[in-house]
Amino acid sequence: MKLSSFALRAGLARLVGATLILGLSGPAQLADAHRDGPTVTRVYAATDAVIANQERGFYHHTETHYRADGSGYEPLDLTTLRNFRTQESVTQILRVFYLEKFAGSDKLDPAYLNLVRADFRTARAAGVKVIVRFAYAQPAGWPPTIPYGDAPVQRVLKHINQLSPILRENADVIALVQSGFVGLWGEGYYTDYFANPADPSQVSDQNWADRRAVVMALLRALPRDLMVQVRTPYMKQRMLGLITGTEGALSADHAYDGSPAARIGHHNDCFLASPDDFGTYLSDPIELDKDFVAQDTNYVPEGGETCGVNSPRSDWDSASAEMARLHFSFLNTDYHPDVLGSWGTNITVAKQKLGYRLALVRGTFTSKTRPGGAVQVSLDIRNDGWAAPYHRRQVQLIFQGDKHSYRVNLPADPRLWAAGTTSTLKATVRAPIAPGRYRLLLNLADPSPRLQSSTTNPIYAVQLANAGTWQATTGYNDLGQDVTVSR
Repeated sequence: MKLSSFALRAGLARLVGATLILGLSGPAQLADAHRDGPTVTRVYAATDAVIANQERGFYHHTETHYRADGSGYEPLDLTTLRNFRTQESVTQILRVFYLEKFAGSDKLDPAYLNLVRADFRTARAAGVKVIVRFAYAQPAGWPPTIPYGDAPVQRVLKHINQLSPILRENADVIALVQSGFVGLWGEGYYTDYFANPADPSQVSDQNWADRRAVVMALLRALPRDLMVQVRTPYMKQRMLGLITGTEGALSADHAYDGSPAARIGHHNDCFLASPDDFGTYLSDPIELDKDFVAQDTNYVPEGGETCGVNSPRSDWDSASAEMARLHFSFLNTDYHPDVLGSWGTNITVAKQKLGYRLALVRGTFTSKTRPGGAVQVSLDIRNDGWAAPYHRRQVQLIFQGDKHSYRVNLPADPRLWAAGTTSTLKATVRAPIAPGRYRLLLNLADPSPRLQSSTTNPIYAVQLANAGTWQATTGYNDLGQDVTVSR
C-alpha cells in the first residue's frame, strides 16, 4: 500500500526521534535502557555570524577552456580557493569545463582528463566543493550566430562515459552536477542539435528524447546520492512526464529514493530578471511552475544567479521572499553585481540564510551513569535557513575525554530538518566503559570517509549557528554538557 506524504513524514519523524541503544562495546542490557540517571537541560544562544558551511551560501564562478590546439586550460589556484573559504566564507565554486576541442571528436584527450582530475585535487586541498558543469561553447558575440558549437547526442553520451570515472573518484568534493552539455554555456537553449537552430524555442519530440538521454546518462555516471540540476522546471517535467504545480512535484514518499525525480533539482541563471526569468518559467500562469519548484526543492537543490536589475522584483523584499519560497541553497556572488549591490547590507542576511542554517535550541542529557550505562540525549535543532541540507550527513554523538574520545553513530538525517522548522533528535546510547568525565559533542560530518580525517573534518563538517559551541580543531559542536561515568 502506498503511504501518503503525511504518513511517511510521520514515520521519518519517529525514526529521527527513536530511542536507540548503540553500543560502544558489547550488547546493551534492555533493563539498563529504562534505568534513568539524573538529567540536565541546557538552553543555547544563537549567533548571527556568517558561517562557512559546505554546500550552501554564495559561490564564485570559475571556468576553463580546451581549444583545438589544447590551449586555454586555466587550472584552479589553491591559494585563491582557500581565500574564498577563509576570507569570504565561500565554500563552493561553479566550475564550467568548456570542451571546445571535443565538439567534433568522440575521444577526450588523456591530458585533458588529467587536468580535470587535478582541479578536483586542488578543490579538496582548499576545502571547497564544486558545482560542476560541462559545456562546449560560448557565443563569440551577441546575438549568437549559427552554428553555435555544441555536439550531437551520441558524442555527448560518449564524453559522459569517459568522464564518469573522474566524477565518481571525486564525488566527495562535488556538490552537484548541472546538466550542461546542451547549447551555449550548457544552458540548453541555443543549440545545433537539441532544437531548431534557427528557432531554439522549437524543440521536437526527438530533441526532447535526446535531452533526456543526456540527463539520464549523467545520473548513471554519478554515485546514486549525487544530484543533477536542470535549467528550467519544464525540462524536468517533460523528461519525466510530470505535470506542473505542486501536484506534479516531488513528495516525501519518493524523496531520496534514488529515482530520477528524487535526483533532479533546479538552477535558475536568470533569477529575478523578468516576470518569467527570461523563459525559466513556461507555465500559464507562471505561478504553477513556481509552485512546482517550491514543492520540489523541499528535497532537491535550487540555486543560480541573478542577471539584471528588474525593480521591484529584484529588490531585496521580493528577492528574499522568493528565495525562501523556492528554498535557494546557493547564489552566484559575482553576477549580477547591480542586483546584489541593490540589496545593501541585506547581503549579509543572504549569506546567513542561503541553504541550511542549523542551531541548537535546547538539550536534555543524562549527567551521571555507570560504565556502559545508558546516556539519554534529546536535542532541539532549528533550521533558520531557506533550505534543508540536500546531502546526507553522518550524525555522531562524541564522548570526549582527557585521554580518549568515542563516537556513536546516530540514525538522524539532517535532510529532513526542513527550513523554518525545529526538529528533535533523541537517542539513548551506551556510555564508555572507562570511568571518567566526558564532554558531549555533536558531529555532523561529511559522509565521505576521506573527508572525516582529523585535518578535513573541521572544514567539511557542519558548524551549528550557536555562540561558543564550535571546536575548530575537531569540527565538533560542543553541547556544553559533561557526563560522569563512575562505578
